[in-house]
Amino acid sequence: MTTMTKINVRNASSTAKSLPDELVPSRYALRVGDIDVLVISDGVLPLPAATLATNADPAALKAWLDESLLGDEYTWPLNAVVVRSGNQTVLIDAGLGDAFPDFRAGLLAQRLKGAGIDPASVTDVVLTHLHMDHVGGLLADGLKSGLRPDVPIHVAAAELDFWAAPDFSRNTFGGVADAIRAAAKKFLDEYRGQLRLFDAEHEVAPGVVALRTGGHTPGHSIVRLASGGDRLTFLGDAVFPDHFARPDWHNAFDHDPEAAVRVRIGLLRKLAATREQLVAAHLPFPSLGRVAVAGDAFRWVPTTWDY
Repeated sequence: MTTMTKINVRNASSTAKSLPDELVPSRYALRVGDIDVLVISDGVLPLPAATLATNADPAALKAWLDESLLGDEYTWPLNAVVVRSGNQTVLIDAGLGDAFPDFRAGLLAQRLKGAGIDPASVTDVVLTHLHMDHVGGLLADGLKSGLRPDVPIHVAAAELDFWAAPDFSRNTFGGVADAIRAAAKKFLDEYRGQLRLFDAEHEVAPGVVALRTGGHTPGHSIVRLASGGDRLTFLGDAVFPDHFARPDWHNAFDHDPEAAVRVRIGLLRKLAATREQLVAAHLPFPSLGRVAVAGDAFRWVPTTWDY
């Protein structure tokens, strides 16, 4: 029987003795009703700022970057989530792994260790989609060797269909298409037998529901947590930091940019109406906050850290 690791604020917020060089916050714990949640930073991805908004007027993008005190290189945060509900421990996305040493990411395995989470305690994995910064950790020895060899991996069936013959004709991220394709292929070659496919939605654990949204990729999914009166949604790559002010901007990695815009606006409108909390893969760590309507767009309202 696998030993389940309890996620708690004291354990997740303290400096790990096993990681003396870990001098920055890398994990943040909270509760959603009876569900324990841990947001973990996998690191950051320095990328050209133009990848944030491929259809933006250059002057408008520059203005947004200037207002945000940013330059021509934008450092994308990269977050994963661990949730414990009932007797299940669910890992949502797996970070970049170790295949891209030029990026300052791929730290999930050591940060799980620092949080006191044994990968063997993970009963389920949910992948929002199969881009390399979400599946790469499953291909790296640090995490892969610690997971149960038969751990079920939940992903939308439409995502699997897409990667059987991926169409990159509408992407503008040039230079990394081969790496993205190779990571997805390697993941499928190694884990196909462990995939648990769903069509529209699937309850992975009590109150932990994966829902396919499409847009960013055809099978892109979000994960909604609900317990008692509390709610939290992990948006995956449905939203990036510029999308609150400019939800119409296309991210360079959107496989269907127009669909991604429709999905994004729909999700943000719903979350603004309910005032529920959200986290996302590429919002600044710990990426916990709410969204409010601001004229024809939206406004990001970070949640005050509670520690």
